[in-house]
Amino acid sequence: MNATNASEFLLGGHLPVRRLGFGAMRLSTNGFRGPARDPEIGRSVLRRAIELGVNLIDTAEFYQSSDGKVRANDLIREALHPYPAGLVIATKVGAVFSSDGSYRHGTGADMRRLVEDNLQSLGLDHLDLVYLRIGEMAPPHGESLGERFEALAALREEGLIRNLGISNVDINHLSEARSIAPVAAVQNHFHVSKRDDLSLLDECTAAGIGFSPFFPLGGGANKTEESRLVRIATRHGASPAQIALAWLLAYSPVMLPIPGTGSIDHLEENVAAATIRLSEEDHAELA
Repeated sequence: MNATNASEFLLGGHLPVRRLGFGAMRLSTNGFRGPARDPEIGRSVLRRAIELGVNLIDTAEFYQSSDGKVRANDLIREALHPYPAGLVIATKVGAVFSSDGSYRHGTGADMRRLVEDNLQSLGLDHLDLVYLRIGEMAPPHGESLGERFEALAALREEGLIRNLGISNVDINHLSEARSIAPVAAVQNHFHVSKRDDLSLLDECTAAGIGFSPFFPLGGGANKTEESRLVRIATRHGASPAQIALAWLLAYSPVMLPIPGTGSIDHLEENVAAATIRLSEEDHAELA
């Protein structure tokens, strides 16, 4: 059971990452906002992820409990700094949060402060990958990301960012971003039961751009899909969640799932999915 079973991808053409990463959202609270989780458990989960060979951690400065007392970035720094060689930390910016938890969509002028906040909380002098996240849960079709992405591209030229990504976007956003600066990765809502972005994924695969699905375990899958996952899981002696991850890893060589959890048991279950090899029958059933 090791994340190295998921093979590697060269992020931005130069940073090797194992294709099964870890999402930090659930370290501080069980969801986007909510009561604080035990920070020592969060730190233990992070240390175990490294022991299991995970070298891609996805986080954000705004991943925190509703009272602001437990923050994912703080846990990452406390558990892992000084960071092991080869660890890649990705973060995302875009929203500007107030102390009461409300937020507004950031502008280009906000990008430097958002990046610097992540640098400070993570204890870094540069960020390996910064996603510009736009919109809510669905891509804001027709909205330009140019001003914000140009601001991040300028910070990349300064050396504060090594690689740029975009999140919650459509194929036109990808084209616009690539006209400004290289795009190393895209992060969108995608899983076995939500395949709206197949054309975007195909574009990323052709261009060698990483595709990191958030909510990769497919919470809320329809009953037909759930029954298929259960049948295939039974054949492999695995869980449906493991089959959902194995399907993603097999679908494209640029796929970088980042399942998140606040539990060591769930972490180990997710990492073990990298050992599963789906058969042609399995793929046909899920097609």
